[in-house]
Amino acid sequence: MNPPLPEARGTARPSPEIYLDACATSPPATEVLEAMEVAHREAWANPSSLHGFGLAAADRLERDRQALASRLGCASEELMLVSGGSEAIHTALIGCAGSLEPGRVLLSAVEHPASYAAADAMARRGWDAQLLPVDRRGVVDLEALQALLHPPTRLVSILWGQSEVGTLQPITVIGQLCRQAGVLLHVDAVQVVGHRSIDFSRLPVDLLSCAAHKLQGPRGVGALLVRRGIRLEPLIAGVQEGGRRGGTEPVALVAGFATALELAERRLAAHEGQDPMGPLRDRLLDELLRLEGVRLSGPDPDDPSGRLPHHISLLVTSAKDRPVSGRRLVRELARLGYAVSSGSACTSGATATGSGAPGASAVLLAMGYPPEEASSGLRVSLGPWITPADLAGLPAALEQARRNLAVSPG
Repeated sequence: MNPPLPEARGTARPSPEIYLDACATSPPATEVLEAMEVAHREAWANPSSLHGFGLAAADRLERDRQALASRLGCASEELMLVSGGSEAIHTALIGCAGSLEPGRVLLSAVEHPASYAAADAMARRGWDAQLLPVDRRGVVDLEALQALLHPPTRLVSILWGQSEVGTLQPITVIGQLCRQAGVLLHVDAVQVVGHRSIDFSRLPVDLLSCAAHKLQGPRGVGALLVRRGIRLEPLIAGVQEGGRRGGTEPVALVAGFATALELAERRLAAHEGQDPMGPLRDRLLDELLRLEGVRLSGPDPDDPSGRLPHHISLLVTSAKDRPVSGRRLVRELARLGYAVSSGSACTSGATATGSGAPGASAVLLAMGYPPEEASSGLRVSLGPWITPADLAGLPAALEQARRNLAVSPG
């Protein structure tokens, strides 16, 4: 039996665990579920149909599309509805590959696996994919980027907020460099949308991906923002989405997405544009770093480069100063009542190729950590359903988990 969902209001507590894995996905807010229920009841028809039922669905879809576009700072025709972040990324990269002459695509060494999968598909079309190095914080080497912004480079794809270590890339600087070189820039903003306001019209970015389920919206819907004038070869042919993506639009999911983004923007507006999880995260991080054998990975929250405001990433060692398996810590903390992660949900079961350490994070390896340390990562990510009381016992639980694993190291 599934535990009850933590809610944006009314608070149904997850049992037996307190959910601290927002970067993997987030529990849908009560208001989101309500909006979807209304859409399912009143706008269930195919929005392409010309009868009254279809027109009601088309009207609801268009109102929610315009609401999304307004809150993301783009024109409604620049917003392309897709099934989520992975499809948005594939559409951006493979779509560009199909409409441009083959050339070079640049990605950072700490991207989401979906970006690398899309780059592999581009390579099969004759493109050359090249990775940009990052520093110990996970920040892209801007000099290496600038040195490669010349032909045959035609496209750059950069992850704005790194889900595993929380790094925020300097997207404005990267975008300006790409604009000066006449190179298209795609930004994976899946982890950023909902935690800071986005104004696509003011960003030096050509394509931007996001997904509803990271901000208490439903699974199965996201958006790709596409600057006017950019042509994309569709992954799924059809007449919907301006001919860029075929398939009947999921009206209820889009209603949930629009509501989730509205809730997120309200939270930001109520806190002068800052994510209210930031101060809560800072207090928790301060307590966790007082524990023996616990240290921060990725940028410090006070670093000018910045970190996702709801994100903590740690490296944990035993009393003998040996790295503790992050995956085993996750299981032990779950037993103690806290749902956290050892890294990206899309790679948590993988072992980095050739690392020699089970569960070694490819992201931490790219940042220069040795394989054993790269296996000891732990991620805590917060959301609006969390209260200070929920977090009060986590430091003690982490210390207990660390001791329990020292007693039974197998």
